[in-house]
Amino acid sequence: MDCRSDCGACCIAPSISSPIPGMPQGKPANTRCIQLDDDMRCKIFLSPLRPKVCGGFQAAEDMCFGHRDQALIYLVKLEQETAPDII
Repeated sequence: MDCRSDCGACCIAPSISSPIPGMPQGKPANTRCIQLDDDMRCKIFLSPLRPKVCGGFQAAEDMCFGHRDQALIYLVKLEQETAPDII
């Protein structure tokens, strides 16, 4: 499956602990990545500077659904379910 245009859900919903150009501390969940352009495409998609975790995130029907809003809901829920417990 190819990424849906005008989506960017995977560049917004998940937290990324790896450094990203322009975001040296990574990015928190539910925060738009600085590398996500106005067309909702990754500016560093083919760059070696792209974090490995981002490269491992592949579009799939069971994650992307039929609309970006559905993908965001799913990914936010997944982020919440997999976040470490904070005491």
